[in-house]
Amino acid sequence: MITHIETVAVYVSDQERALRFYVDQLGFELRKDAMLGAAADGPRWIEVAPPGGQTVLVLLTPAGMEDRVGASSGLVFLCEDIHATVAELRGRGVEFAREPMELPFGWWAPFHDPDGNQLGLSQRD
Repeated sequence: MITHIETVAVYVSDQERALRFYVDQLGFELRKDAMLGAAADGPRWIEVAPPGGQTVLVLLTPAGMEDRVGASSGLVFLCEDIHATVAELRGRGVEFAREPMELPFGWWAPFHDPDGNQLGLSQRD
């Protein structure tokens, strides 16, 4: 039986810049940072997650998938107080596309990572 989602890939053009965004600006934990191959300057397997979260984001772009960088990721992060969370993240330099808005499923505030990947912040009623 499936128990949870383990990893979700976020396609990035610069792994170090993405790592700084997710850890320093969003407040995620670095879970793993390992080289994928023998080359010291090759791609890394970088896992980040919200503190205590089960699902990790893998920040990488496999060869041949570069066209996925900067797309809608489909990722939505849940918070308890969207207005306070937006204010906190803005204080860390995260730019939101619009103010939080109430929708039929709850509150919603879209933002982008440094590669232009669309992300969302949600608060359920």
